[in-house]
Amino acid sequence: MSAALAFEVNDGRKTNQPITLGLTEYRRIKTALANDAGIALGDDKVSLVHARLQKRLRKIGVTSFKDYCNLVESPGGNEERKFMLNALTTNVTRFFREPHHFKHLLTTSLPPLVAKAKSGARVRIWSGGCSSGQEPYSIAAVLLSLMPDAAKYNIKILASDIDRNMIEKGRAGVYDASLMEHMPVKLKDKFFEASGDPRDQLYEAKDNIKSLIAFRELNLNAASWPMKGKFDIIFCRNTVIYFNAETQAKVWTRFKEHMHNGGYLYIGHSERITGPSESVFAKTDTITTYQLTE
Repeated sequence: MSAALAFEVNDGRKTNQPITLGLTEYRRIKTALANDAGIALGDDKVSLVHARLQKRLRKIGVTSFKDYCNLVESPGGNEERKFMLNALTTNVTRFFREPHHFKHLLTTSLPPLVAKAKSGARVRIWSGGCSSGQEPYSIAAVLLSLMPDAAKYNIKILASDIDRNMIEKGRAGVYDASLMEHMPVKLKDKFFEASGDPRDQLYEAKDNIKSLIAFRELNLNAASWPMKGKFDIIFCRNTVIYFNAETQAKVWTRFKEHMHNGGYLYIGHSERITGPSESVFAKTDTITTYQLTE
């Protein structure tokens, strides 16, 4: 790979102004992403990083990636650093993604928790790396199909993501009709309603499902997590796969510490539990579903 890759960008004037992302600046960005979010990028992602950040440089009037790196590394650059991390975070999700997890949720993990909640106990479910919210809304739809009066009990779903823009979208709960294709029609009709101009074909989550979910900004690679109580179920799918090996092992251990014994952990199809926690999470009959047995 050459020491620098040049790209032509339009700065809004009559002529194009070249902007160069060199490997030195790329590696500074890569280091920031690893330190702040635990995400590991290879040296083959220069084009991807450039494509996601070039418009931002022009918008804020920064003319080189060297100056941009200086900005996000400066004491006053914290907000821009967060923007950079959000821009480089991959957000891929859909309703009822990996259906086998939701079948297991419906038939195995949730029924005893419904009984637990009805007895007056506290029940907590966490969707980590929730992106724009389709996962926690899918979880809530399954819960409400088993427990229509769930709002009366001490049972809640935490939905967290590092990207504040995704958190805002999830909290709003408004989705294009094309994104609702994987939501069963009966559940869509029960928990979503048409929103805004009919020509826009938007659906918004109803209050009966929104009220069960709390959306919060959270970095899984942060020094500490703010949650005090433990979880009965954790979904964290296709998020840890982007972390380096050390961070992956740390996250699995922290999940273990934040779960009740016997709780279930659902992870992505390309992910595997590694490190010290590997021995305490037992595989179930459902793919990439684990139960804490410690």
